[in-house]
Amino acid sequence: MSALDELKKHTIVVADTADFALLKEFQPEDATTNPSLVLAGSKLPQYSHLVDAAVEYGKKTGATAEEKLEAAIDKLTVSFGCEILKIVPGRVSTEVDAKLSFNTEASVAKALSLVELYKEAGFPKERLYIKLASTWEGIQAARVLEAQGIQCNLTLLFSFAQAVACAQAGVALISPFVGRIMDWYKKSMGRDFPDSKEDPGVHSVARIFNYYKTHGYKTIVMGASFRNIGEIIELAGCDKITISPSLLAELAKAEASLVTLKLNRESPSCAAFPQDTTKLVDLTQSAFLFAHNEDPMAVEKLAEGIRNFNKDTRTLEATIQKLMA
Repeated sequence: MSALDELKKHTIVVADTADFALLKEFQPEDATTNPSLVLAGSKLPQYSHLVDAAVEYGKKTGATAEEKLEAAIDKLTVSFGCEILKIVPGRVSTEVDAKLSFNTEASVAKALSLVELYKEAGFPKERLYIKLASTWEGIQAARVLEAQGIQCNLTLLFSFAQAVACAQAGVALISPFVGRIMDWYKKSMGRDFPDSKEDPGVHSVARIFNYYKTHGYKTIVMGASFRNIGEIIELAGCDKITISPSLLAELAKAEASLVTLKLNRESPSCAAFPQDTTKLVDLTQSAFLFAHNEDPMAVEKLAEGIRNFNKDTRTLEATIQKLMA
């Protein structure tokens, strides 16, 4: 038994990769992708056939060059997702273009088109999470999609206000970013967090988890963006945890005794992570924006995350555009 085996007893393990070989090796329940992972995958020779097929699809779709490029990118993203779904038994998260993060209607339209592409490839919406940035507009897009039976994964989540708004909108799953929170505090405070029990990213996820379970919210908490296995071990018991291949490999080599239940959905309170008993009223847009703005870490990391995802998408577009020419 390894630490990874023991972790799987308490938490659903999700692979944070688009590498099909690694998915087969670690056998996660679900998988999640983002523009950075699709960009990296598109550069590997073993996936060149997916790129070529997307290029040809784009050439035949849309009236303008811009529409053809957009169609090719969507096709490539969905093609990676389809290959993943042939391996994992659960769901794959597929991300809406970051440039739509502040446009609810456009985000909904893009999500519906991605769902249709999956349907054409033989995979129903029940195998998907549509991934959206946790802006106010992204959360409202998720509210609309969830009402249509399309489950959503709200990503780039850093503040408690974001988590509360997602739960109130009936979002299926959130992805709070543990490591990026720690990165900010490390830089801001000028200190390391060698003991993961003190890690501010771990504390953020634990607070959200206990709040959800205490107040009966059904939204799944999936810890993401880890820097070390210590952070993962401190969140054993979280609904889901998405883990990079390097940390999956490290957990597979570590002793099972390192992992014990830390978060308990049946009893969401412990000395390290006490219950949060104050249930917030439904957040209006202005209340959400103010509460989120009160957390400088969250404001900075959300904006940075959207910029970086957009940058990777634009880089991928440049690569596909050259091939289409």
